[in-house]
Amino acid sequence: MMPSLGKMLIILGAVIMLVGVVLLLANKIPFIGRLPGDILIKRENFTFYFPIMTCIIISIVLTLIFWILRK
Repeated sequence: MMPSLGKMLIILGAVIMLVGVVLLLANKIPFIGRLPGDILIKRENFTFYFPIMTCIIISIVLTLIFWILRK
């Protein structure tokens, strides 16, 4: 029980660290959040933004990472 808990905590820590690095570097990656397919509606007093393509790409990348870690 304890070795599997240790592995899970190490993986969780690595994922949290990776998310932190991505958040720090997100401003330096120009295309994240502005991909073709992202919805942006601007009105006078209203702005609606829904990053559909960005979400799809992040989902694919996370799926591949978790699939690799599972093996």
